[in-house]
Amino acid sequence: MKYIFDNVSYKCSKIVTKTYSTSFSLATKMLYKSIRSDIYNIYGFVRCADEIVDSFHDYDKETLFNRFSNDLENALRDKISLNPILNAFQLTYHKYNIDKHLVDSFMASMRLDLHKTNYLTDEEYKAYIYGSADVVGLMCLKVFVKGDNNEYEKLKDAAMALGSAFQKVNFLRDLKADFEGLDRTYFPNTDLKKLNETSKKEIIEDIENDFEKGLSGIKKLPIEAKFGVFMAYRYYKQLLKKLKKTPALEIKNTRIRVSNHKKLELLMRSYVKYQLNLM
Repeated sequence: MKYIFDNVSYKCSKIVTKTYSTSFSLATKMLYKSIRSDIYNIYGFVRCADEIVDSFHDYDKETLFNRFSNDLENALRDKISLNPILNAFQLTYHKYNIDKHLVDSFMASMRLDLHKTNYLTDEEYKAYIYGSADVVGLMCLKVFVKGDNNEYEKLKDAAMALGSAFQKVNFLRDLKADFEGLDRTYFPNTDLKKLNETSKKEIIEDIENDFEKGLSGIKKLPIEAKFGVFMAYRYYKQLLKKLKKTPALEIKNTRIRVSNHKKLELLMRSYVKYQLNLM
């Protein structure tokens, strides 16, 4: 029976989430059970696409990506896929009537990573951020508001800002890996070989503005989603705090992390803030 395969598919997406991101997995556990599986399904999909362009260096990435893209289109059309990750995603996609434009924009940004190595203008940078991060936040928002378009439109801008903040923190944290391992630079008008405190400060101020907009939306989220998203927000804010204190030269030569102990401390402090309505 198909529900058995659907359940297996969901479990695969959950395993992908837990294996690839302990922080995102922890935040997802703080969501209500009624929406948790759908967020796993979205993460599983975006992680697999991202892995193709970032990690499979011994294979023909473009061929793999084209195959994955075709399988995705078939899954969304046929409402089933023998790829359990895509099968799980199509379930969530149809359940909440996720806009196909969001999926297409995400895949377009991932495709850029096959060949594009730098973003010279703000327009290029913003377009990539929109496709790689903002739309993922919007897909999750569709789940959080249970497909309610009125609520979705009210919170759309804040969700995009939060997605941008998360992605930009990742870019800043992963400067070394992106530049040395993948020959990529994302921040426009910034020579990473000469990254200094001034350019770092400008990047961080931009991220802080996104976080401020994002927090305003978190406060208005349905109760089923609010604490889980707030937890993710707190984790990335902690990363940004560490990056802010880290000299520019050190950021270029190491990867800043938040320890598991600190993550648990953040969880407890975030819960207190949430319960006392101090967000």
